[in-house]
Amino acid sequence: MQKTRLLTVAGCLAGLVFVSGAQAQNMTTNEVKGTKISSKWRGTPGLVTKGPDGKVIFLFGETQPSVVCSPLQVCDIELQGGEIVRDVLVGDTVRWKVEPATSGATGGQAIHLVVKPSEPNLLTSMVVTTSRRTYHIQLKSHPSQYMARIGFEYPEDVSTKLSDINARLEAGGIPGAAPDKLDFSYSISGQASWKPKRVYSDGVKTYIHFPRSISGQDAPVLFVVSGGQNRIVNYRMKNDMMIVDYAVDKAILVSGVGWRQQKIIIRRGS
Repeated sequence: MQKTRLLTVAGCLAGLVFVSGAQAQNMTTNEVKGTKISSKWRGTPGLVTKGPDGKVIFLFGETQPSVVCSPLQVCDIELQGGEIVRDVLVGDTVRWKVEPATSGATGGQAIHLVVKPSEPNLLTSMVVTTSRRTYHIQLKSHPSQYMARIGFEYPEDVSTKLSDINARLEAGGIPGAAPDKLDFSYSISGQASWKPKRVYSDGVKTYIHFPRSISGQDAPVLFVVSGGQNRIVNYRMKNDMMIVDYAVDKAILVSGVGWRQQKIIIRRGS
């Protein structure tokens, strides 16, 4: 009788422990929703293309890229030229080694992350923070298969190229502008509702392309900075394009006065 009672109590205690453990494993509705969203992003097949020299190219941000490596081999993950790596965080730092390397000339060097697993059938994740973006990469190890070179295509680069092509086509209708000789290396800083979309020069004149919304409005005043002085040069408006009769290195666009004044600074070189 006593033995039966002890067994019953022990069974109850075991049941309580099991229930408590099961409750600890349960997740809230938001936690379940969050993990499903993350799992879907990680598991969605993304665009993978072939780059130069057999490089595997992933479209950045589309999904979590899965990089397959193999013991006794190295995977070379190449980042964008000029990108500065801040931190590299790996889930399994014991069985995965990540070493940095560089290529290219000073000023435009590309960072390479050389990845090496110690054994097959491993799975972990890696986060790389840089001066431009954050990479979330899944690392897998296979007994024999691996990706020797990995790189990325960046959506913003594609958009910039398309904008430049469109600008060249638009400039083709402007007298004196040779599309194949245009210089697009201008930076635009400041905030204004009429902030230019792009600036380029043909070596003789400078073309400042504004948003279409500027049509019908007063154009901002242009000052060209030369020798430390702000001076006015000849320019004219053609729809949403300001054509400056001068190859500008630095200029200031100003609209309004006092606290309502808006200012945009244009500089040659990024």
